[in-house]
Amino acid sequence: MTNTNALSRLLAERDWILADGATGTQLFNMGLSAGDPPELWNVDHPDRIRRLYSEAVDAGSDLFLTNTFGGNASRLKLHNAQDRVFELNRVAAEIGRDVADASGRVVVVAGSMGPTGDIMAPMGTLTHESAVEMFHEQAEGLKAGGADVLWSETISAPEELKAASEAAKLAGMPWCGTMSFDTAGRTMMGLTSAGLAKLADRLPQKPLAFGANCGVGSSDLLRTVLGFSDSDLAVIAKGNAGIPKFHDGHIHYDGTPELMADYACLARDCGATIIGGCCGTTPKHLRTMRAALESRPRGPRPTLEQITEALGGFSSESDGTDGAGPAARVTRRRARS
Repeated sequence: MTNTNALSRLLAERDWILADGATGTQLFNMGLSAGDPPELWNVDHPDRIRRLYSEAVDAGSDLFLTNTFGGNASRLKLHNAQDRVFELNRVAAEIGRDVADASGRVVVVAGSMGPTGDIMAPMGTLTHESAVEMFHEQAEGLKAGGADVLWSETISAPEELKAASEAAKLAGMPWCGTMSFDTAGRTMMGLTSAGLAKLADRLPQKPLAFGANCGVGSSDLLRTVLGFSDSDLAVIAKGNAGIPKFHDGHIHYDGTPELMADYACLARDCGATIIGGCCGTTPKHLRTMRAALESRPRGPRPTLEQITEALGGFSSESDGTDGAGPAARVTRRRARS
């Protein structure tokens, strides 16, 4: 059954919480083809989704995301599955609830809600009401399946995050939200780290935690996390395992488990409480991250120089907060997990 206080309890008791790694990377390794909707696997291959969750928990994750990133009507319509939103989200959460309850410890099931893939009005066709309705439909399925908390991720537009927060309120669920800062320190729609911190603090339904996921590399992500420092809310850091490299027809991320261990401890020192990985992060990375967080003492807030020395250089000179970053722009491109 849902334990909606699970994340609040962990946040009160612990100074760091290990989240999970990459969903897409792991599913591609299990045989998912590019372009196929992973959400259908919740029903067609439940054993593989159980394995996805179990491997994260066995590696030490205190929290994992459900396989529902693209589980909204707009995304599922591309595969003629828009009438299966509730079912696919419910089943994903049910499998997760079983895995979490069998772990013998407190493990949080976070119901993943990725972007709709549509551009919000007035620049695009997606109205606020439609976005809220889409996220609410997804949220109700995740709630029925036993998710502890809703988790909006890889969001670019502040309006879309607001819609997700309203959907969480309608569903009577706590929620967390992360945006992807992949455009010279800003989200694709122009929001800065400082902008997200302000937005999270003034939403009517405040998140339990907010932060950044995906983006470019782990260095960039930590620079973004440093920009959240004025908020009283818990901060999330879910960075990619290095930079993607194309090799033998496949995309591989070059971040070693050792690099991700350094990243995890630096994320904690930057002020993040919920720390995990995004694209390219495997259970092997998670195991090393957990061991490092458990064994290395907390350090002082790192400088930008210390971050680049440990993890590599930034992809842009600016973190977007100095006015040197690009302005908001309209595009049809969307980040995928």
